[in-house]
Amino acid sequence: MASEGILAESAAEDPVALLDAFSQAVIRVVERVAPSVAHVRRGRAAGSGVVIAPDGYILTNAHVVDDSRSVEIVLRDGATYGAQVVGTDAATDLAVVRASATVLPALELAAADTLRVGQLVIAIGDPLGLQSTVTTGVVSALGRSLNAKDGRIIENVIQTDAALNPGNSGGPLVDTHGRMVGVNTAIIAGAQGIAFAIPAATARMVASALIRDGRVRRALLGISGAATPVGGNLARSLGLSATTGIRVLDVTARGPAARSDIRPGDIVVSFDGATIASLTDLQRALTA
Repeated sequence: MASEGILAESAAEDPVALLDAFSQAVIRVVERVAPSVAHVRRGRAAGSGVVIAPDGYILTNAHVVDDSRSVEIVLRDGATYGAQVVGTDAATDLAVVRASATVLPALELAAADTLRVGQLVIAIGDPLGLQSTVTTGVVSALGRSLNAKDGRIIENVIQTDAALNPGNSGGPLVDTHGRMVGVNTAIIAGAQGIAFAIPAATARMVASALIRDGRVRRALLGISGAATPVGGNLARSLGLSATTGIRVLDVTARGPAARSDIRPGDIVVSFDGATIASLTDLQRALTA
């Protein structure tokens, strides 16, 4: 009944006034965010980036900088800077570069777990070289898994219907408060209204590690495996509730798994309390 009251109240509002309020909200966000969005140039290739610290640190996608050691940064006001690549992380397709500037307008990153499906989001970037292009959409889904170009699986990805095009990569996805909730990273060729962004919590962790160490250190189990069903008789004999696990096919010599007496043929059904039913589950648990 409460929701009906809200709908009735909304319907009673002047629709033109509501649209104007929405428009003004987007305008305010763009005016706040756009100065922090960078055009990242690498030879003939280009993408987007976002200033995350006033002393010149800029976050972008790893595939935007590729294997370059330096790139060129252009801000909305036309200011151009050379920038050195601080580090890249292929596992999340993120990179940090540092521009030769003393004071840049940094964008605030949203706190973790603030995003909701259906929430309005705004993408700003330089698709196809068209600087400061703005598109809007909603959060279509959370917790997606994205297959990267190198075959890696990027976990916990945001799906949005905000229009993204080549060149948007590395630009910010922001909420209505102008806080970055994600880093735009990929689209599905031929699909309409399906795009993906790396969440701000992941971006914060990766950026901190790259700035501190130049790379991201991750846990390594040291196995190869495949999802396999756990039969009812086997599950009962072992006292397991799981019906699927990861059958260990190979164990890296002298790796963590080998030191823990894990052997080929073993079945992994949980890790650190988390149920493991697929390789994606295992990778997510290792990177948590």
